[in-house]
Amino acid sequence: MSSASRTNPEEGRDAPADGPAGALGGEVPAPPGSLRARMRTNPATRQAWRVGVFVVGLLCIALGVTLVVLPGPLTIPPVVLGLWIWSTEFVWAQRFFAPAKVKGKAAWEQAKLHPVSSAAVTVGGLVVAGAVVWAVSHFDLVDQGKQLVGLG
Repeated sequence: MSSASRTNPEEGRDAPADGPAGALGGEVPAPPGSLRARMRTNPATRQAWRVGVFVVGLLCIALGVTLVVLPGPLTIPPVVLGLWIWSTEFVWAQRFFAPAKVKGKAAWEQAKLHPVSSAAVTVGGLVVAGAVVWAVSHFDLVDQGKQLVGLG
């Protein structure tokens, strides 16, 4: 076996270190004794765990995508949360999550340098989001939109 490949004990074959199996199907190592390590001991629970992690991460990302219609940066936290959830189990997700971690640390450092403006922007965004939610429910904007389009 060359240095550019590794044996995958799960599949019983060699796979390139940076090839498709490592990029898409690789598992993040589980800490010994953790719940994840215990779930991986049984093939049935191993697959159920991976599917569950994928579905929960996908739901978070879908929530973030649906929040795109609201003003402000409300779409970012659920998407980052979904990527973080995926990165606990999937190697390919760690590659996507790494830049988000770097940008998150930089944003936190910036917020610590300017706490008043950061707080004002955050509170302002939450107030605007609350006002939008209130206006949509108070003025029945969803029903009015359905009638305007011809669905109601």
